[in-house]
Amino acid sequence: MFIEKIKTDGLSHLSYLVGAGGKAAVIDPRRDCDLYVEMAVARDCRITHVFETHRHEDIISGAPVLKEMTGAAVFHGPDADGEVVYAETVREGDEFEFGSLLIKVLQTPGHTFDSVSYAVYDKDFGDKAVGVFTGDALFVGDVGRTDFYPDRAEEVAGLLYESLQKLLSLGDQAIVYPAHGAGSVCGDNMADREFSTLGYERKYNPMLQHESKQAFIEKKLNEYHDQPPYFRLMEKLNLEGAGPAKHVLTPPPLDAETFLRRKEEATVVDVRGIADYLGAHVKGSFAIPSDMIPAFAGWLLDPDKDLLLIASGAAEAETAARHLARIGYDRVCGYLSPAMTGWAAQGRDFETTPAIDADAVAERVTKDDADWRLLDVRKLTEVAEGVVPGAMPIFLGDLPDRLGDLDRNAHYTTMCASGARATIAASILQRAGFSKVDVFLGSMGAWRAAGRDIVDLENGAAGEN
Repeated sequence: MFIEKIKTDGLSHLSYLVGAGGKAAVIDPRRDCDLYVEMAVARDCRITHVFETHRHEDIISGAPVLKEMTGAAVFHGPDADGEVVYAETVREGDEFEFGSLLIKVLQTPGHTFDSVSYAVYDKDFGDKAVGVFTGDALFVGDVGRTDFYPDRAEEVAGLLYESLQKLLSLGDQAIVYPAHGAGSVCGDNMADREFSTLGYERKYNPMLQHESKQAFIEKKLNEYHDQPPYFRLMEKLNLEGAGPAKHVLTPPPLDAETFLRRKEEATVVDVRGIADYLGAHVKGSFAIPSDMIPAFAGWLLDPDKDLLLIASGAAEAETAARHLARIGYDRVCGYLSPAMTGWAAQGRDFETTPAIDADAVAERVTKDDADWRLLDVRKLTEVAEGVVPGAMPIFLGDLPDRLGDLDRNAHYTTMCASGARATIAASILQRAGFSKVDVFLGSMGAWRAAGRDIVDLENGAAGEN
């Protein structure tokens, strides 16, 4: 018997290969899924089952792809807000055997109505669950979000509470195998580690310490989570079944002439690090560093438009294309080669974005310049913990829709926690024609390190005229 975890970086998605007796099952596969077959072969197993814990909002399921590749049967929970056309329905009490391994289905709604968990038993050693695949019901240090049904918010929070009690009844010995780790948009307070037991979570998970069901519900009702626009696309594709990602995900290199010609009809995305972008970038490009694509591409990019990449090389372009494919962006047409040095060497136009430090921001705050704005693009939960005096908070994901509220003649300095999201925000402003833009490099981290004043959001934040 074996259980192997597969982590998808960026999305912090966790999937699993589990098997015994020459058969294997995959739990919550991602879209680019050749590796599951390779891992099963290495174990002398054949993939016969694919289990989904729920219809994912943040990643395209690889279940229909694995079904096509291996002939495996796919299983999904009931009440999925539509028919999951590629899957059979499982319900409470259904069982599956793989040699000495037994999997039992538990219906655990709350995060979504179709959420199920899969308890794992070793028939050769005792009658208690060895572990449980909890999907997005229970994480290490947190529990799933319940905001996808705003008109039934109290009901779904209550359902999650009951589902958690069901999971805990499996016993303290059971190992927890969640569908996400820290950094996922499906929970804000997960532990950095990806291993735990039900007993440990019962004792130390803050969300399992509420004295009553009503107290738990109140806590969930007061949570705030962002919902990127691409979630709707994921919902649709994970009902209908998306096709496989391109077998070869490395985009073709494009010379400057070809890149320039195709640029007119495409969106240019600079996936290099923020220092590279600030130093020199193609005019009109989005800055979305490769490792930030899972978090922000879904807010900023149109999946129906061609994409051209600015990357440091083929490896970085391939990584970016893989991140994009996992969330439904398949129209990556190529990357600029050679990158910015070659572009500039041919006399092509490029832009830079100035970066400033904490002292420069402090000086501007003190001057109280009416033409200057400090734009804080952190999440609402972050700005609630304090802002730089006079800062104007607009969450990065909302910025494209808020451009009409901003004074195009003003001078904007963008900031976040470190400068990475601030650089993305600066690229949004520059693409939209804002001419006076710079980035507070280091941002809130640098401001705190310098011992500068931090004020409450209500008392210290500015509004746009």
